[in-house]
Amino acid sequence: MKAVFFYHAFTSCWNNGNAHFLRGVTRELARLGHEVVVCEPNDGWSRLNALQDGGEATLHDAASLIPGVRLRGYGASLDPEEALEGADLVVVHEWNPPALIARIGRCRAEGARFKLLFHDTHHRAITAPEELALFELDGFDGVLAFGEVLREIYVKRGWGRRVFTWHEAADTELYRPMPEIDKQRDVVWIGNWGDNERGAELAEFLVRPLSELKLSGLIYGVRYPDTALQAIEAAGIEFGGWLPNHRAPLAFAQARATVHVPRGPYARQLPGIPTIRVFEALACGIPLVSAPWSDDEHLFPPGCYLNVSSGQAMKSALLAVLSDPDLAASLTSTGFHAVLERHTCRHRAQELIAIVDGLGRSGQTEAFPGWQERIAS
Repeated sequence: MKAVFFYHAFTSCWNNGNAHFLRGVTRELARLGHEVVVCEPNDGWSRLNALQDGGEATLHDAASLIPGVRLRGYGASLDPEEALEGADLVVVHEWNPPALIARIGRCRAEGARFKLLFHDTHHRAITAPEELALFELDGFDGVLAFGEVLREIYVKRGWGRRVFTWHEAADTELYRPMPEIDKQRDVVWIGNWGDNERGAELAEFLVRPLSELKLSGLIYGVRYPDTALQAIEAAGIEFGGWLPNHRAPLAFAQARATVHVPRGPYARQLPGIPTIRVFEALACGIPLVSAPWSDDEHLFPPGCYLNVSSGQAMKSALLAVLSDPDLAASLTSTGFHAVLERHTCRHRAQELIAIVDGLGRSGQTEAFPGWQERIAS
């Protein structure tokens, strides 16, 4: 099978967690014997910011992580029809421009033989449906939704059995325990500001607990406003700025614990969808304490992490993890094995192949009319 992926960014993970997952999945598809091409714009905002923060070397490092995957950068002169030549599967991410999404959809509707899937990894379907209505999906064969609650939204709008839950997962080629690394701090947090969608939560479940407990901490991420940076500094927490995702496993290995603070729309309106850092942290064998979040899909068995309901409870949980080696060891073992058994990029690559096979081998699927009217209703 020849698979072609259109994503906003692949070599850059700057404010782009999708790259973590996509690199692992495409690498696994290549290892399974498939031809894989990833198309990304040369002037994408994630890529340009990565160049500014880390230089060309960072992007070269990322490219070396995906042997067997062919990268195709493009500019304004992209010819989608030429890029899609010979494809059996095409996956288009929702961060792409609506015009590009529409053009690829028309190629499929006009008789192209590939299967065409739309990959939705955002909360806009429930928080900003008018934005989703900008996408012409009439020619698409199906939707990959990164959580069951998001899949159900598409089902209600008429997609029926052609929308599939396809969770993110850990790239265990990179994310793995490093017991040989010495601990240098109590807590590490790796995450971006999140468009002010978790500002209050970061203060309650991360900054204040570390400050009041006088724990050593390090925060990595981008797009933090000055007020947040000032609060972090006042709390005695170190700020490390952007951390390319292939360096995150070492940061996890150097800390005794980490926390999960989901963005507000996911915690409140799209329960059951964790950040990708949950999969990655558990794969690295670091004890995890989560701010309020409901694992509605039972992705993780009991004992993978501690779940707390308040900042005060976060303080108690962190103290317990840091002072009780047996508790820390139990959490890391349970979480690590849960990821290896259910949530690796190899698992997701195999799921994607099964989804494509289930769409039928003829390559013929009815067009989906009235998409924009349905999503806006």
